[in-house]
Amino acid sequence: MGRGEKSAPGCFGYPLSIFFIVINEFCERFSYYGMRAVLVLYFKYFLQWDDNLSTVVYHTFVAVCYLTPILGAIIADSWLGKFKENTSEKSEIKEGTILLVTTESDVLRQLSMQKSLQSRICFACQSMVGLCLVNHGTGGIKPCVAAFGGDQFDESQEKQRGRFFSIFYLSINAGSLLSTIITPILRGQECGIHSQQKCYPLAFGVPAALMAVALVVFIVGSGMYNKVSPQGNIIVKVSKCISFAISNRYRNRSKSIPKREHWMDWAKEKYDDLLIAQIKMVLKVLFLYIPLPMFWALFDQQGSRWTLQATTMDGNFGAIQIQPDQMQTVNPILIIILVPVVDLVIYPLIKKCKLNFTPLKRITVGMFLAAMAFVVAAVIQIEIDKTLPTFPDSSHIQVRAINLDADNLTLSFKDVQSPSSSLTSFQASEYKILPLNSAVNFTYGNISETFSQNGLSGGSRYTWIVRNGNHVQAVMDTDISKKPEQGSNAIKFINSLQETITVKVDGSDVGDILPFSFSNYTMLTLGVKNIEGFTASGRNCSVDSRNFGFGSSYKIIIKECTSAMSIEYIEDIQANTVHMALQIPQYFLLTSGEVVFSVTGLEFSYSQAPSNMKSVLQAGWLLTVAVGNIIVLIVAGAAGLSEQWAEYILFAALLVAVCIIFAIMAHFYTYVDPAEIEAQFDSDGKKKKEKEIESMGLEILDQPEKQVKM
Repeated sequence: MGRGEKSAPGCFGYPLSIFFIVINEFCERFSYYGMRAVLVLYFKYFLQWDDNLSTVVYHTFVAVCYLTPILGAIIADSWLGKFKENTSEKSEIKEGTILLVTTESDVLRQLSMQKSLQSRICFACQSMVGLCLVNHGTGGIKPCVAAFGGDQFDESQEKQRGRFFSIFYLSINAGSLLSTIITPILRGQECGIHSQQKCYPLAFGVPAALMAVALVVFIVGSGMYNKVSPQGNIIVKVSKCISFAISNRYRNRSKSIPKREHWMDWAKEKYDDLLIAQIKMVLKVLFLYIPLPMFWALFDQQGSRWTLQATTMDGNFGAIQIQPDQMQTVNPILIIILVPVVDLVIYPLIKKCKLNFTPLKRITVGMFLAAMAFVVAAVIQIEIDKTLPTFPDSSHIQVRAINLDADNLTLSFKDVQSPSSSLTSFQASEYKILPLNSAVNFTYGNISETFSQNGLSGGSRYTWIVRNGNHVQAVMDTDISKKPEQGSNAIKFINSLQETITVKVDGSDVGDILPFSFSNYTMLTLGVKNIEGFTASGRNCSVDSRNFGFGSSYKIIIKECTSAMSIEYIEDIQANTVHMALQIPQYFLLTSGEVVFSVTGLEFSYSQAPSNMKSVLQAGWLLTVAVGNIIVLIVAGAAGLSEQWAEYILFAALLVAVCIIFAIMAHFYTYVDPAEIEAQFDSDGKKKKEKEIESMGLEILDQPEKQVKM
């Protein structure tokens, strides 16, 4: 505590105020990570942006979240103080998440009323305003909460302060873990006024409520806090000193002026030797930080590219159905497991083998493990791509035919070099890629007829249903031209009966289907569904469907409707067959890399930083995360790779190259003891040896003349 301040009420040797801070941090981290977990899917499915735009905006959001802490630290230390800064920024986050909730509620309402594209753009802008508020609020809180907690302890509570930081870090991970499990579940619920949509208002609403709770809890403890007054920010002081050294060197750039040992020595005219020596130590570490953003460029793609990859995978874990954004929980779970394993088993084992596994070597290994994680992700992506359908480009169409007659059907295409196909009863042909305005010919024995396909839209899929009467009868319908989203299954019914039939699936009305025609698409979730039919003549029939998976598309032909419904399945798009569990190895490698990279990096930075400049290196460390997310935007945009696996390999290769560069830089780095260097200076910031020499010179000058002559 500061001089003249009374001790705060205690509990088990801890200031009571820190319990409010820990609870507040849990709620705040639940809010941030819960919102972040579903963010990229919100962009993709709710605002209907493509994968690349969703990724760009996601990483821009994360980058800004890690850029603003520097501003937050300056404001807190120089003007507002940590308590006021925390309170004001929490209010901003709450307002931002509430704005997101109201945006989704408005979008649901407007979508059900089929509003224009301009309305959707307006809602997207409103979402961006909400995210900007969250950006600024998160940045303001990040550098202040932990430091504010540390301020609650006096000098005699050093042991309790150390344990507080462990508890504080645990509250962060607990909030992150629970939110990345719960929020995707909330997102998966159906809600809406006129139509049912994935419930993003609920997914953002719960984090908003937790943020409000965090604000209330933080304010309730106000009377117990030790509030340190703003005393000026060391980051500002360091920046001014560096700026003066550069400008002074530029002013004295003449060759006649003697050079100095280090460019920072040009600040000696204005700043003391101790501050300059401390900045030199910091700059040595910051120089090592230069390659580090590449690690974060890969690491933060868990929430973007890896989540999007999971949307094309099978999330059925038996009794549990995993949402794509829930796979991110693997990271905090593995952290909880790996941190003690690495600290208590791996490092001691390496030490027993007498290997010099220095902090910088650990960081190098962490970068290499992250690169290998992306190689594994690329291999998984190649397997996923094998299961994905091929869709036509804008100058072609895809066409298939289904024979609804007992006679064999011969299918051929005019002006296309392709062999004809023979289809038996209720058999479908494969999709055939054709140029626009081509024609198709159907033949039953001696009866043949050609049908024009003029005016069809390029890049689309179409299906003909064909039967034989006195002449060839054929009807065409448009198929979906992309894989069903969010693991849904797109089902279309075909009525081959001679009368109209009404179809229901699990009690939901599909509608009336006329004879020899198609229904609209019905989106079904995972599992077995009950299909019921009611014909115009009064017959009822039902049947249980096959077990639908993730992301498939089928046409179901209704062949008969007696007591049991007779149906035939035609697969248009294969279900996801690559299991989400195959992502676990890449998460394991990346999390292992994080444990030896991030934890070691923070420890190394702390050990190499002067006593009063820990916050400078903390700001520099956060800055590497921000730059890493900016790298994702630059590389993904500049590379322009059409294949996702190739982009994964590109990032892995870049990190390996950076890893080699860092290893070379680390080889030439000399470890220092900041306390030992600082001990060489007195309270005035001058070197002790220099002062001794000056004092000796003055003593000689002050001696009597006869003594000098001796």
